[in-house]
Amino acid sequence: MKTIQLFFLILIIVSCSSNKKISVNTSKQSLKNQQLIIDTDINTENIIVEEISANTEIRLKKDSITTVNSYITAPVFDSILKPKHDSFNKLLSMFVSKEGFVHYKDLKKRQLDLQKYIFYLGENLPTQNWTKSDILAFWINTYNALTIDLILRHYPVKSIKDIKNPWQQRHWKLGDKWYNLDEIEHQILRKMDEPRLHFAIVCASISCPKLLNEAYTAENLEQQLTNATQDFLSDSTKNSISKDKVELSKIFNWFNADFTKNGSLIDFLNLYSPIEISKTASKSFKDYNWDLNE
Repeated sequence: MKTIQLFFLILIIVSCSSNKKISVNTSKQSLKNQQLIIDTDINTENIIVEEISANTEIRLKKDSITTVNSYITAPVFDSILKPKHDSFNKLLSMFVSKEGFVHYKDLKKRQLDLQKYIFYLGENLPTQNWTKSDILAFWINTYNALTIDLILRHYPVKSIKDIKNPWQQRHWKLGDKWYNLDEIEHQILRKMDEPRLHFAIVCASISCPKLLNEAYTAENLEQQLTNATQDFLSDSTKNSISKDKVELSKIFNWFNADFTKNGSLIDFLNLYSPIEISKTASKSFKDYNWDLNE
């Protein structure tokens, strides 16, 4: 009898041990399966990222938004197609005074940072999906960045006019094309029907509108352009304005057609002038000082 009891006791112990082993093995298999699921998720995510990257490259090269992949969400889409100007904003805040004077000597030490920003612009050209404000801010910042880079390439220099054909030099590749300053100003910016841009882009000279010590952005563009125009008109070194007589910057002479599309030049001036100008006021133009704005 004792032998039989001992036999059953041993059988129960063996059975419990076997079940425990099975349970442990099952848990290990569950963990293994879970690991497989995690790995599968990671691989799927990688595939999605790779597909986004591939489609993005196609969009940038074709300058089109028609191949947008369904995986791309709106925030990702915006970040790809609308570059931020933070790095340029930082350089401007560090090396441009509130009066618009540029510390070229110190900025030259950071020229590589400026050129990285220009390269970044070239990889993120405007598309047909951008708003007018997005495009204007992009090309204004581009024009100003290229102008600064042009000066730094030749610094020290006393005037931009000491550089041979400064507005025709093609140092900068944006997308698949080499650009010069003339092309950006006359073939792109001036065709956007925004005369105030003439007070936002600069020629690195004393008589130019002052270089803003912050980047232009689509969100703030309207106020930035208005402020730049008002500041320029109220600067007595560049424009002398009274009710019956105005001595204006030659910018108003060179680009008269841009300011008179919706009325006379006086009409445009009165939109932003600190003084109401008579329609019969006499007009003349000041000499232009091309000395470097430093």
